[in-house]
Amino acid sequence: MNDKDYTRSTETIEENHQGRNLQRIRIYLGIKQEVLASDLGISQPQVSIIEQQGVIEVSLLEKIATVLGVTPDLIKKFDVERAIYNINSYKDSTIQHGDNSTQNIHPLDKVVELYERLLQSEREKLELFINQKKSVIN
Repeated sequence: MNDKDYTRSTETIEENHQGRNLQRIRIYLGIKQEVLASDLGISQPQVSIIEQQGVIEVSLLEKIATVLGVTPDLIKKFDVERAIYNINSYKDSTIQHGDNSTQNIHPLDKVVELYERLLQSEREKLELFINQKKSVIN
């Protein structure tokens, strides 16, 4: 086996590692583990554990894909060209709500929403810090 064959086999193994693929997609979208965890209703350490798994349970994989606005297949078999195509063209994903209504989610809208939530969290931390500093001074 030469170096070129070894590189190909390593890439194939990596592409099929669903946890690592999830991590790459999450990072590509600029989403922190904490934000993904919040949207999934789990803790950040649980997201970290999921990202270490070679295979993610199908129902969880589908839920994660919906939250990220990508297809489950993208997470299963990640490659850069497919990722760019999938993320840019998967614009009309739908989420079923308890009342059987549907809501269109656009990946960019989701990223903006997550960014705004993160920004609000940072503002709240800053406000707490300022209030704590004022109480120490007084």
